[in-house]
Amino acid sequence: MADAFIYDAIRSPRGKGRPDGSLHEVTAVRLSAEILNALKSRNNLDTKAIEDVIWGNVTQVAEQGGCLARSAVLASDFDEAVPGLAINRFCASGLEAVNLAANQVKGGAGNAYVAGGVEMMGRVPMGSDGAAIAVDPTLAMGTYFVPQGISADIIATEYGFSRDDADAFAVESQKRAAAAWEAGRFAKSVVPINDQNGLPIIERDEYMRPGTDMQSLGALKASFKDMGESMPGFDKVALMKYPHLEAINHIHHAGNSSGIVDGSAAILIGSEEFGKANGLKPRARIRATAKIGTDPTIMLTGPVPVTQKILTDHGMEIGDIDLFEVNEAFSSVVLRFMQAFDVDHAKLNVNGGAIAMGHPLGATGAMILGTLLDELERSDKEVGLATLCVASGMGAATIIERV
Repeated sequence: MADAFIYDAIRSPRGKGRPDGSLHEVTAVRLSAEILNALKSRNNLDTKAIEDVIWGNVTQVAEQGGCLARSAVLASDFDEAVPGLAINRFCASGLEAVNLAANQVKGGAGNAYVAGGVEMMGRVPMGSDGAAIAVDPTLAMGTYFVPQGISADIIATEYGFSRDDADAFAVESQKRAAAAWEAGRFAKSVVPINDQNGLPIIERDEYMRPGTDMQSLGALKASFKDMGESMPGFDKVALMKYPHLEAINHIHHAGNSSGIVDGSAAILIGSEEFGKANGLKPRARIRATAKIGTDPTIMLTGPVPVTQKILTDHGMEIGDIDLFEVNEAFSSVVLRFMQAFDVDHAKLNVNGGAIAMGHPLGATGAMILGTLLDELERSDKEVGLATLCVASGMGAATIIERV
């Protein structure tokens, strides 16, 4: 099989996912087109060489509906001969787009792909697509469905994480993200988004709250306690599934969970021949990809088994990984990952994560992979792993190595 290489990785800044957010005026199609154009411009791409654009987005309704990937191509400066494929693996959609593209290249189905994703959470609300697992009782009852926030609290209860543990992790994410921006660590990948007059409307992540401390987080009410304890009684559903737990310890709130934001990201993936033909130098090789299904009630533990799977399948051990990016959907998700593999926090999410900067669902996987690549280069490390938890009980992972 051929090797698949990453030639470039870019992203938009993350805008607050609400009406006063800087990206609120921008549609998903337009933001995607802006990112595609930026990738084309900075690599001087002849886009006729691109086999496909694989684009993740989660809430595929209204202006994010149809085949958004093809719409983005047509709205961009890409050649109209480039098709588009819209995919949805919930929060891992952006990473799964990359994995699909890489495996197409490895299998010889084209020499170059653009993969990534978008989510405009302030314009198309999460859950507005009416997911069957949440609204169809014949499925929800059989899978013991609970909302993700309850799942995160189940993880905390099952694996012994306290409110202070989660808040301390969140404070550190804010500190790391602020320090990374101050040091210019995102400058290589973040491209400003301009308005129709060419004036920048956003140039940096705007969700961050660098002044966050334990005292300010301690004043916040647990977000999912009432949902769990009042009707329809999701805690009771969880305890039916996990009767060994006496009660659910509700520790998550807006400050130690991922932020609702808008954003997009793209990665240029190609074969060695593509790079040579276009005068491009590869930055990393996509060494391995993996996905897995997991318990749909606790739902968010996927990073652990998918990491075990990707390491086993490719003859590797956790010690072979120099840096980790684990999406900060909720504090307990990452705390569980570190606990399971005894990973030093100094090697994980070293520039902060979604708790500080936000989680634009369909784009996040591509974003964290780009962040991982930038940090491998900056710190002169070799091998990195990116992974995300996924709604309905799944996990996805990618291992890259510098070349």
